Amino acid sequence: MPVKKIPVARLEPGMFIHDLNCGWMDHPFLSTRFKLGSEKDLRKIAEAGIREVYIDTDLGRDVSDAPTAAEVCGELDGELQQIAEATAAAPRAATREELGRARKIHSEANLIMRSVMHDVRLGKQVQVEQLEPMVDKMASSILRNSGALLSLARIKNKDEYTFQHSVGVAALLIAFCRGLGLDEATLRQAGIGGMVHDVGKMQTPDRILNKPGKLTEEEFAVMRHHVVASREILEITPNISQTAVQVAAQHHERYDGSGYPNRLKGGEISRFGQMASIIDVYDAITSDRVYHKGMAPTEALRKLFEWSKFHFNPELVHAFARVVGIYPTGALVRLESGRLAVVVEQRESSMLQPLVRVVFDARRNHYLKPEDVDLSRALGRGGADRIVGHEAPEKWQIDPMRFL
Repeated sequence: MPVKKIPVARLEPGMFIHDLNCGWMDHPFLSTRFKLGSEKDLRKIAEAGIREVYIDTDLGRDVSDAPTAAEVCGELDGELQQIAEATAAAPRAATREELGRARKIHSEANLIMRSVMHDVRLGKQVQVEQLEPMVDKMASSILRNSGALLSLARIKNKDEYTFQHSVGVAALLIAFCRGLGLDEATLRQAGIGGMVHDVGKMQTPDRILNKPGKLTEEEFAVMRHHVVASREILEITPNISQTAVQVAAQHHERYDGSGYPNRLKGGEISRFGQMASIIDVYDAITSDRVYHKGMAPTEALRKLFEWSKFHFNPELVHAFARVVGIYPTGALVRLESGRLAVVVEQRESSMLQPLVRVVFDARRNHYLKPEDVDLSRALGRGGADRIVGHEAPEKWQIDPMRFL
């Protein structure tokens, strides 16, 4: 395979960058694929905090001893496998039962965030009291069945991404706090932090915030200022907690000191800042944008594991993977039998063996009568199939939410 991974220190002009190997908001280039033509581009890559990239050796110079993309992927899958064998948290309510409640909560949360962002744009203060009951509802839903609300939070309307991303980050932060065993008060403050972490974007000009394409270097610098703006807005917000401010002020910092705005490193970043940085990237790279196709959740987790070598606290990345699951509720997966199924619920025995709803025969290319299969059960007891990978719903024109 021509695509290989190399450290940035080994990059030379004449190599073809296949993938800059970072989140879309972590680099200033108009494209992630280009031929490296100058030392200036090399400096820009290093200054962006990028440590490793993928090169295409068919289109540019080679590095003979570099591992291939397939070899790197195999290593990362081994790490994911170890996490996946851990016990999953059993839901207190069935997904079908919780989904109706979660839809109402998700819809209400998006309306509230739209209102909060509108107020901030007009120069009004954030009303923390308006957010607290909403965060409590989200926390209750996640406690009953985290998969229901988290599966809804992955769905984004491209025109309302800023509001919906805030709700997604809040839901994930609440679930993360719960997974770490943090107390209810802390969980609430972290959730509020997730809701308001991007309020500074309301000071970003619309032509940049909603630009249907990659930003220029100048626009990129303006966009990055939203973190400082968020912190300044929240520091004068009555009744806001330090936890919520840390989430907003530090969600673009990176563990190796390559983030922004303050290039904080390791323990200089609060625990909630470290958690928010993982979640912000995960939610962003799994979301569809005008110029960016969202990754499958399993692929996104693989990327977080890869980037945790430098950018994230590895222990927290492992903990986050246990919270969201290798194959989260609502994911479309391929089974060994050739059938496609929607993940319905996690099972206590293993993250690799959830309850799935079989809906499609990929070999014969037709829908099946939906059937629930508990992959944790033995042959003859409704199980005896296994997941071999994730599938892109749009490839098969399947809407997984329809089957939940």
